[in-house]
Amino acid sequence: MSPRVATALRHRALTTTRTGGDPDDPFTGLVFCRPDGRPLGPHLVLDRLHQLSEEAGVPRITVHDLRHLAATITITAGVPLTVVSKTLRHSTLSTTANIYSHLTRQAAREAVDTIDGTLTGAEKAGLGTSRPAWLRPPRDHIRRLGEVVRRLRSPAASASCATASRPQTGRASTLRPPRPRTYQRPPSHG
Repeated sequence: MSPRVATALRHRALTTTRTGGDPDDPFTGLVFCRPDGRPLGPHLVLDRLHQLSEEAGVPRITVHDLRHLAATITITAGVPLTVVSKTLRHSTLSTTANIYSHLTRQAAREAVDTIDGTLTGAEKAGLGTSRPAWLRPPRDHIRRLGEVVRRLRSPAASASCATASRPQTGRASTLRPPRPRTYQRPPSHG
């Protein structure tokens, strides 16, 4: 929990008036509750969110929209997808990756831009000449990397791909195809 959230919760606990409740009641001590200490129903939370949206002059949103917003902010800020997935409590990383794949593509583009900028800066500064010749890449290495970066950046890259024009058959899978068998089973004795 962030310090900002901890401070807000402490403030909420100090400023909320509570009625004396039964210490055996499982709902005693809730931070957000009705004045009598009972839990808030989902409709009350949603109604309050709609009221706040209207007061702020923004489109009506849901609590789930806030969840998506939090995930979007963290992914675009560079938080690893595994951390975001655990925070959202998705059962698998692939669930998070499928829902937010458009953001990971954006991050990939930004990574390509960063690599391109670094390589361009190194090429202009003449870096790399201090290494022995056997460690240096071929002279056209930077040019070839630049071509790859340009292809990745261009929106027509996917259309010019050889497989893009072919119809897709079968089901998509992230599993590897089975390896060819090299082991021969001995004949069964029966």
